[in-house]
Amino acid sequence: MSEAALIERIAARGDGVTADGRHVMGGVPGDRVRDDGIIIPGPNRTEPVCRHFGKCGGCQLQHVAEPALAEFVRDRVVGGLEGQEVRYGDVLPAQLSPAQSRRRAALTALRTGRQVAIGFNAAQSNQIVDMRMCPLLLPELFALIAPVRELLVMIAQPRRPVKVKMQMLDQGVELILEGVKAEGLDAAMALQDFAGAHRLARFAIDQGDGLEILWQPEPPTMRFGDVTVEVPPFAFLQPTATGQAALIDAVTRAIGDAGAVADLFAGVGTFALSVQAGRKVYAAEGARDAIAALTGAANRARALVATEHRDLFRRPLVPAELNRFGAVILDPPRAGAEEQVKQLAGATTPVIAYVSCNPASFARDAKMLVEGGYSLDWVQPVGQFRWSTHVELAARFSR
Repeated sequence: MSEAALIERIAARGDGVTADGRHVMGGVPGDRVRDDGIIIPGPNRTEPVCRHFGKCGGCQLQHVAEPALAEFVRDRVVGGLEGQEVRYGDVLPAQLSPAQSRRRAALTALRTGRQVAIGFNAAQSNQIVDMRMCPLLLPELFALIAPVRELLVMIAQPRRPVKVKMQMLDQGVELILEGVKAEGLDAAMALQDFAGAHRLARFAIDQGDGLEILWQPEPPTMRFGDVTVEVPPFAFLQPTATGQAALIDAVTRAIGDAGAVADLFAGVGTFALSVQAGRKVYAAEGARDAIAALTGAANRARALVATEHRDLFRRPLVPAELNRFGAVILDPPRAGAEEQVKQLAGATTPVIAYVSCNPASFARDAKMLVEGGYSLDWVQPVGQFRWSTHVELAARFSR
């Protein structure tokens, strides 16, 4: 029998990879794999902490020890840049969010008779893994799983999936149930009692004709810097508080003391409101409810934040507009910001802080910026989705 091959890295989808390119499911750097597929454990392997690991699609890398997990997150960023042949400066050590820190989750539930399964889908499947434990979620979110399971016995339609959305806000947990049927006085009273008993910040349902807010004692909020935003239902927020802090810190370092800043794809103001003290900020966002929330928060705080509802995919800022700013913050969706980056590549804006949730689209955009004369000074990898192959980052470009 030939010598067992050393697994050197983890591929983008979580498989271990040997020097000759062989992919090994469940392999970890430092393991060895025999010709018959048997894995000989190495020093970077650890015991998974969840009973559902291997079935649930929420995690792919619980068997990877912390140092190798951080290296995987960093390698994803480096691999994307090198694949596009982008010149880059420092790629900093990855910052990982801890266990039980996910404050935002979208789960699926299904009722069969009087039994309700609720959880993440199985990997590459529509099958629901019924969640009986979860080392990802904040304890406050996981504590709602069993009560929601009981509630859905009453209001979930048999064999019709229900989307269960939960998010931690300043006032507590926001819960949204989509695809339920709650008719009659008994159902209405039960839903009200549920929201009060669990001290929800907001409780809403969608029975197929739009979202109906059933419980909201006060406008739910999220604080960024010294400004409080009244957030729309299940507004996009960074999935962990530690990940958000890491990204805000990186953006703050990237833009330095720039006097005027544009925040593009601003959402509800995670970055615009966090950096606005002592400077003027322009914030653009295509989602109408998000930009309305940001505008209201900035106005109430009398912050120097000018907002615009603008589709940056169809109508990106052009160089004549971009050149008015000392720094630009970009935080696009997974597809990246190709059209906006084309305009930035032709602008003279001194600094760009680019936040990305997709190393591949980031590398594509980074290549355009570097070819346009920018230098990629540094990249900060961030692993908010612990034990998953999903990687985020913040980067600084300058000219």
